[in-house]
Amino acid sequence: MTESLASIAASGGGSTDDRVVEHPAWPVLKAAVAAIRPAQAKDGSIDLTAEDAPDPAELTRQVARITDAVETLSPLLAHDAAYHRALVADLRRWADGGFGVPDFLDSLLAFQPTASRVDGRQHLVVFPMYTQNGNPDRNLEAVVFRVVWPDWLAELERTRYDNPLFLSITFEDFTDGYDTNSAVLFPETIAVRQAPERFSWGAIFCDREAARFGRVVEAACQVTSLALPEEAQGLLTDQRRCQQTFGLWDMVHDRTHSHGDLPFDPFMIKQRQPFWMYGLEELRCDLTAFHEAGKLADDGYPQGRDVQYAVLLDRLFRFPVTGARVRNYDGLGGQLLFAYLHQHDALRWRDNRLTVDWAHARAVTAQLREEIETLYRRGIDRPKIVHWLKAYDLVANYLSPHPGSVWAKGPDALDLSQPPRRLVDEVLPDEFPLSLFYEALARKLRKVIESTRGITAAQAGRQAA
Repeated sequence: MTESLASIAASGGGSTDDRVVEHPAWPVLKAAVAAIRPAQAKDGSIDLTAEDAPDPAELTRQVARITDAVETLSPLLAHDAAYHRALVADLRRWADGGFGVPDFLDSLLAFQPTASRVDGRQHLVVFPMYTQNGNPDRNLEAVVFRVVWPDWLAELERTRYDNPLFLSITFEDFTDGYDTNSAVLFPETIAVRQAPERFSWGAIFCDREAARFGRVVEAACQVTSLALPEEAQGLLTDQRRCQQTFGLWDMVHDRTHSHGDLPFDPFMIKQRQPFWMYGLEELRCDLTAFHEAGKLADDGYPQGRDVQYAVLLDRLFRFPVTGARVRNYDGLGGQLLFAYLHQHDALRWRDNRLTVDWAHARAVTAQLREEIETLYRRGIDRPKIVHWLKAYDLVANYLSPHPGSVWAKGPDALDLSQPPRRLVDEVLPDEFPLSLFYEALARKLRKVIESTRGITAAQAGRQAA
């Protein structure tokens, strides 16, 4: 295999501008990864003592195919040379060690895609990992992607929204773990012997987010007879513009998790909380992106208005009816936004037709953000359980809790002598069920949402970047 790939390279591996996925070594690598994945356990290891265990020699040959392909492709990606060397070493060590729980810490630390963010730059990664909202097991995955980093976005990151760890990317090709709903590449999903002290990057596949946004929102507008303004309609039909919109949205959202009046122990980090707390945090970050986008629009950035439309339409249509109802905190945030806008007359569902007063919706959305920010500011001075209860009250003021909820009955119904984690156990899997509107919308959009699994820009049927 080494000789055959070497001959491929000699016959014209291509320049650094060539697409990696068009090189003959890429399908070889992809097929070898696909051959190994079915043998892996949840933690990424392979049990060679099992009755149906694969032939260790064949597994070793497949790993050799992967390493040979990586070494063949690496010259096309000089910026990743150190990572590819470390990757080859990690793969060989995994094979030589008998395919136990994989440890790719060395190659993870060597992969530094945010050290120089260049628009259009390609990267090839191979890691044992789970894919968030996709495959829960740490299987071997291979992904080729490109960076989305236009000059205007780079300038905003440099001057207004510093986020040196953020990367906006698009798929070139991928193995089975990404033929799912996953739209992120996060280092914390990778199998390592110990977590690094800090991670140096986090990536969002803006092409997948844009593609499913366009498909779901277009269908939702048809179902609800919502007439969009011309500038919002243009966002739905332009994949490149929509990708960059999600890049800006995600960049501001991501940094907001560590900015603002936050509890001492930051949200989402080694805490178990009622899922509405995660829902409020994610919504707070999106509403901050919405708020900042308004300021950008006022400063002459057309992308600002695009982000505002994207936040509202994605949150109102896709979030509430996507995924299971078990602790669906993103779904909860979308429900809350809809109810808040509806109860403040920014949108109306009348005569089976949805209408939105877009100017009023922007003002009302700002009010919701302020309510959440006030909750946070006051929460700094409250005990944890009191803070959780106040957050519950905020949500329940606009969404009806499940009639069987213990939390809905207030603190007198809860055994407050228990530790907080026990009180979390009292939360129902679907504490705030879908409204009549969303139950009907979910039925109408189910097949459309299912069709976005594994979607790419090419499959979206729109102008691609």
